[in-house]
Amino acid sequence: MPAVPPWLPLQQLVVVVAVVASLLVVWYAERPAGRWGARLRHRFVAGVPWGTLVVASAVLGFYLFVQAGLDYWFSPIVIPFRAWSYFYPLGVVASGFAHAGPNHLLGNLVGTLVFAPIAEYVWGHFPTERGSSSFSSWRTNPYVRAFLLFPGAVFAVTVLTSVFAIGPVVGFSGAVFAFAGFALVRYPLTTVVALVAGRVLGLLRAALQTPTVEATARPTFSTPWWAEIAIQGHAIGLFAGVLLGVWLLRHRGDARPPAGRTWAGVLLFAVSQSLWAVYWFRGGETYVLFRALGVVLVFSLATLVALTVTASDRPLFGRAGGSGVDRSLLALPRWQWGVVVMMLVASALAGPAVPVNLFTASDADLPGEPVEIRDYEVVYAEDVTDGMVAAVNVSAFGETTSVNTSGVIVRSDERGIWTTAVSKGRLGFEGRTAVRVGGVGWRETVVVERRGWTVTGGNVTYLVNLTHAGETRTAYRAPPARASPVIGGRNVSVAVEERRFLVGVSRDKETARAPIPPVNESVTLDGVTFRRTEKGLFAVYEGTRVQVATPETYRGQRAPAD
Repeated sequence: MPAVPPWLPLQQLVVVVAVVASLLVVWYAERPAGRWGARLRHRFVAGVPWGTLVVASAVLGFYLFVQAGLDYWFSPIVIPFRAWSYFYPLGVVASGFAHAGPNHLLGNLVGTLVFAPIAEYVWGHFPTERGSSSFSSWRTNPYVRAFLLFPGAVFAVTVLTSVFAIGPVVGFSGAVFAFAGFALVRYPLTTVVALVAGRVLGLLRAALQTPTVEATARPTFSTPWWAEIAIQGHAIGLFAGVLLGVWLLRHRGDARPPAGRTWAGVLLFAVSQSLWAVYWFRGGETYVLFRALGVVLVFSLATLVALTVTASDRPLFGRAGGSGVDRSLLALPRWQWGVVVMMLVASALAGPAVPVNLFTASDADLPGEPVEIRDYEVVYAEDVTDGMVAAVNVSAFGETTSVNTSGVIVRSDERGIWTTAVSKGRLGFEGRTAVRVGGVGWRETVVVERRGWTVTGGNVTYLVNLTHAGETRTAYRAPPARASPVIGGRNVSVAVEERRFLVGVSRDKETARAPIPPVNESVTLDGVTFRRTEKGLFAVYEGTRVQVATPETYRGQRAPAD
């Protein structure tokens, strides 16, 4: 690992000084004379959003101590804390608080710190009803509201987003979107400003963490960025927040923001947070983005929220009589019709999760000999039916939930888990990775390693080893790969046998094979000499020398195949 340049801490110090100086200059220019603090103390105990701090501390603590992020900061244990099905309550409760890695965690913590204080400010630690006293009951006690009721409501919304999320999603983003939805109802443009402030905090964190970035062109393996967004969970969280915000707004009779301001705030938020990125997983690491449909949906969302927040109490249908308003369904106030439509949309988003999360894991035998760790099975396989997606087979518009998968498979019948923990493509790029399984208070690691050869012409053969508790077993051997050059009427191929690679020469339906020799050594088969060098395997025949195979490369670097 290269040494850290001695001037890097100086750059970080310069960043801190610049930020602090900028804040002080603005403070001096504004000369608030305590106005900011007075406004905060009017809504918060001691002017501090304690509920936000409690929630953020709980999310960080879950990552550090339950997911073992303290020991594995960059690769915490995730698999047991996903919401695999309703038959695995631990996953349903924990998935909203668990995160896949530090960037995922820090992104949601930043979102919490910028949106949750606005939502907490709207709700307030002190009662707003006329004549009520702060300590007249536990519901109005500001300390109970700050340290128990607000975090409790956040916990309930987080679990709600997990219950109605399709598939084994993970992360606190559903609650973050609920914070934003709640805030958008009362302070739409302030929420958009907070969104930009979150980007500033993210930039500041990156500048302090890595003041200088040096990058070179190199191969990478990644899925499309939009395929990593839990769009359904985000939308459910946003609807939950908006509905709660509308209820509180009407319950208190607070002033409603103008329709145009609400529309603009919701639209800007939805677009910047990629709520338009509606996609489908087609299998085989292929994804489809429905961009046009997504644009229609976010504009419709902004219109619906704006009309619901600003609508009057006049009935949309029916008429008001002398003794009151007709109480039939058609005589509902206009804003309640907006709530009904939002609830229908939210139900349409959440509804598909119920059958999927009731049947998520296949009980069919896994191929090969899996590594068994308590109730877990870990194996590598290719072109097998995805046992989680195919549990409920739905086909529509040319797409289907029944797909085949290849990679490192993790299954637990007890927990209802069936997942491709590492795809074939990612393992082929990384070459080596670790899969962590476990539960509350325990964890174990399986190291997965791929080694292979690429023959001239593009074909590949390889093996995959699984190592656990000091024991290594070969989980998969790819078919032989035949090179394109024909040498003296002979076909050349590379094959896997046990844990070694063989070079083979075929002629007249007969094949001679021998282990690929070490570097700087050679072997002769049927008159063809195969010489191994640092660059690969070469065939020599009657004075002609041609390369027939090279070791696979991982992360753009060539690795030895034996």
